[in-house]
Amino acid sequence: MYTIIDIETSGNGIKGNKITEIAVFKFDGHQIVDEYTSLVNPQCPIPFYITGLTGIDGQMVQNAPLFEQIAPTILEMTEGCIFVAHSVNFDYGVIKEEFRQIGIDFTRKKLCTVRLSRRLIPGLQSYSLGKLCTAVQIPLKDRHRARGDAHATVLLFQKLLNTPDSNVTIKKFLNARSQEATLPPHLPKSVFDDIPQKPGIYYFKNQQGKIIYVGKAINLKKRVLGHFYDKSTKELRMCSETASIDYKLSGSELVALLMESAEIKRLFPPYNSAQKRIVKQYAIFEYEDRKGIVHLAYNVLKGAPNPIKIFYNQTDCRSFLEDICKNFALCPKYCHLQQVNTSCSHHEIRSCEGICTSTESIADYNQKVKDAILDIKTEKSGIRIIKEKGREHNENAFVLIDEGLYKGYGFIDQKQSINSLADIEAHIIPQKNTLETQRIVEALLSKAESYVL
Repeated sequence: MYTIIDIETSGNGIKGNKITEIAVFKFDGHQIVDEYTSLVNPQCPIPFYITGLTGIDGQMVQNAPLFEQIAPTILEMTEGCIFVAHSVNFDYGVIKEEFRQIGIDFTRKKLCTVRLSRRLIPGLQSYSLGKLCTAVQIPLKDRHRARGDAHATVLLFQKLLNTPDSNVTIKKFLNARSQEATLPPHLPKSVFDDIPQKPGIYYFKNQQGKIIYVGKAINLKKRVLGHFYDKSTKELRMCSETASIDYKLSGSELVALLMESAEIKRLFPPYNSAQKRIVKQYAIFEYEDRKGIVHLAYNVLKGAPNPIKIFYNQTDCRSFLEDICKNFALCPKYCHLQQVNTSCSHHEIRSCEGICTSTESIADYNQKVKDAILDIKTEKSGIRIIKEKGREHNENAFVLIDEGLYKGYGFIDQKQSINSLADIEAHIIPQKNTLETQRIVEALLSKAESYVL
């Protein structure tokens, strides 16, 4: 016995989503044996765009029963039946949450007519209820109302039951160990099955082939599956759009983090909220004025010739320069921490030894500036190569850092002879140094020197 169900909701995701209308058809595989339809008072505002889609507004539901009042009817009708819906995870998830909020554990076996249709009626351009019904000549009335959509789903399900091998397919989908009910409706199980349990990055794509999300994982298959169990509004919406998944192996978590960051910056996928912001970079640089005095100054990176050190916000840049000024007895005026025409009078930095009043020689002051610059450059000097596991057992990965800046990553066969930096650079995949990649690399370098070759 089956119960084919459709709901209309207030449109706020699983946990914030409230049912505004529900329709249940009890179906024995041949005919409808019972049905129930009711508006439901969601006890929350119904957004205008939802009213525009369904026609259901606050006035229509103000005298409708609460969900807890119709819950006994829903429980009785679905008892011992298989829960069937188009994109079943959505309807089932919302109903299960409504029951949870009134202290009832609602658990039923479930079937998705989207996934069944993809398997039993392959090759269609779209498997949305409207386009699917048009393709297989099923009448669809009262679109986006619970009873109209539920009745169309009954007719579709009946057609699916009459399809050759439907019994075998449905039995397989109902197998407790099958992941069919968990996967997004438009994602073929074969695509998920091909994802390895290795480190890397993955791409969620919609039906048009557009990348909508990029993620990283130590175990790709496990992480991807985690998205399908997540019931947050964003995850539900994203998974409902996912029709394909691509991946790239990284060999290690570090390289996966760097690959993910680069791809988010490159692709700007709609469901990636983090790392999209282009951070303005600042840099400390030096220049010599007409008197021969060497200045330290800071500016946005594009306006800083031959940058000595790069920062990702102005506050950190200025704070670092203040410390340098104090530690090397430099003048805040000539470090551009004070914009004055007279001698310096910084309220915190009082280490100036008189360059701004001509009581300190230019040669002595410039030497202190050179010492400060040398100290800054020494802090980040040299080339560092971080060795990581490769994508396969016979391969190594590496991350290249030059003068404190991330340059890229690469992969080298373990049989390859590496005798110089040029041998390493021949295999590098160049990357941009961003706030995110810099933080990733710096966090790793601070953990243990054993990471560095």
